[in-house]
Amino acid sequence: MAGKEIQFHYKCETCAEDPLILDDSRVWGQPVDLLLGKQFKLEVWEACIQTMLVNEIAEFVVDKSLLSAYPVVAKTLRQAYGEDKNKKEHKPHSCCGMGFKEGLGYTDLNDLVTEPKDLKFTIELCKVEGHGTYEKEFWAMTDNERFESIPALRENGNMLYKEGKHEEACQKYKEALGRLEQLILREKPGDEEWTKLNNMKMPLLLNYSQCQLLQGENYAVIEHCSTVLQHESENVKALYRRGRAYINVWSPKEAREDLEKAARCDPSLAPACKKLLDELQYMEKKKDSEDKDKFSKLFS
Repeated sequence: MAGKEIQFHYKCETCAEDPLILDDSRVWGQPVDLLLGKQFKLEVWEACIQTMLVNEIAEFVVDKSLLSAYPVVAKTLRQAYGEDKNKKEHKPHSCCGMGFKEGLGYTDLNDLVTEPKDLKFTIELCKVEGHGTYEKEFWAMTDNERFESIPALRENGNMLYKEGKHEEACQKYKEALGRLEQLILREKPGDEEWTKLNNMKMPLLLNYSQCQLLQGENYAVIEHCSTVLQHESENVKALYRRGRAYINVWSPKEAREDLEKAARCDPSLAPACKKLLDELQYMEKKKDSEDKDKFSKLFS
């Protein structure tokens, strides 16, 4: 989300019975731009905006404890968009952190510094650059948006995997699985919607396990592939990957069972399985030989 450029109108006013309007971008005649995570930093705005859709108007009452940076932000905006945008800034009105010496140059903003107040913001989200890649927080999405975000994350993971970015791909699959689990928990096991969501989970687990296998997370691979095999007992990808993971954690009996079954279920996979089984046989013989040497030295 950081680095996304957005445009929005906003109005800021006090929360008093007779509210005082501090700033209104419509009076300035244009929306303001914000580069999330980069430009003037006001985290509460970012949190609010990430819950919104383009063209949506929303009101947020914000506690004064979250607004210590607002006076500086407001000064920046007034000088960039307001009546003062053509005026040069007076150097004496400089600040360092919140240690103001001669104030901000605006009485109302100086008052906010000395006496912080809760404020109400009315925000209209006008534009998000690259709207197709704009992501709201998962909790702020509609049910349909949540559902559609999962295959999008999987596709992103697939692209990253093809580019050799296995760690980044792993994170995409992990995030997609986390979102899917939240949706599954809302359904009754065995119902149609639960089954639909659970079926979506299987290919994600396989992709995730492949990335984890490449990163040496063998026990996680075994766990995820076992979950797949509980639902699809002859899934050759799960059998093959779990077989490789079993070899890596030295469970030769389990590895042999998985690889032999994968070869039977998919003859095209037989050569790859045979190669691993031959390597396993060599490793077993080598280990037996090493064990014999250790025992012979122990009792010699």
